[in-house]
Amino acid sequence: MSKSKPIYVETLINTEMEKLWDYTQKPDVHQQWDLRFANITYLPKENEGDPQHFLYQTNIGCGLTINGTGESVKTVMKKNERVSSLKFWANHPLSLIVEGSGYWKYTQTSDGIVFLTQYDYATRFGYLGKLMNVVFKPLMGWATAWSFDCLRLWLEKGISPQMSMMRSLFHIIASFVLAFIWIYQGLVPKVLFQDAGELELLQGTGLFQGQEELFLYILGVLQIGFGLSFLWLGRYWWLHVINIVALICLGVGALTSSAYLLAAPFNPLTLTMAMIGYSILMILNLKDLPSADHCKRKRDRSR
Repeated sequence: MSKSKPIYVETLINTEMEKLWDYTQKPDVHQQWDLRFANITYLPKENEGDPQHFLYQTNIGCGLTINGTGESVKTVMKKNERVSSLKFWANHPLSLIVEGSGYWKYTQTSDGIVFLTQYDYATRFGYLGKLMNVVFKPLMGWATAWSFDCLRLWLEKGISPQMSMMRSLFHIIASFVLAFIWIYQGLVPKVLFQDAGELELLQGTGLFQGQEELFLYILGVLQIGFGLSFLWLGRYWWLHVINIVALICLGVGALTSSAYLLAAPFNPLTLTMAMIGYSILMILNLKDLPSADHCKRKRDRSR
């Protein structure tokens, strides 16, 4: 087994123990909210007391899938606590994971059920596999945490995993669109090709006489940085408020310097309105949007 730090994820869900147990132990329900699995199938038992074996499938893109096998090792059921431990392995040639083990723990509290998991695994491909795991393991941890929050929203708010995934996809696309536009507008017309028209517009304002090129360059760098912020801070409503205010200021400034721009195709007014619309939609979409940040990723020292 890997000597690296195991993956740990914990969340608090306001629901009933039996309901949470069903949503996590029934394969047809489990596979709906867990990003890590496209399909989970229980295998028939030869004897009633035998461990439960199951097959799992993970999609890795481009029509490729990885198949693996798992086994429920032990289940402990107490009055206010349950633990389900398992081990898993994959012989698929594309699977980075050779074998692993972990557990799910359910603890009833006055605030709800503390639902947590901890698991680890060994990798194949030698040193290359260890290098790949530097990226893969944090990605697995993020996928586990996002899935736990998706499950929480399903149980607490009735928001289906399909809806959560669609809203998350919209958020990702909109974030990249806003990031791309800001980065492009900063890099191309302000840093690389100032003669394309931006410099002439700035000179028309009469401001920064003799320093127009330097100011345009600084403004372009700031726009590139602001665009990159949407890739990391797109979940914060205040970033979109700043975006809306900045767009209005830049749009008014551009149209004031040259009103004929209103007649141009894809002019600043249409671009500004489109970007403002994106930010408004993203603000509305932020409520009850699943996030890995809503889960604990480190075990409390007191435990």
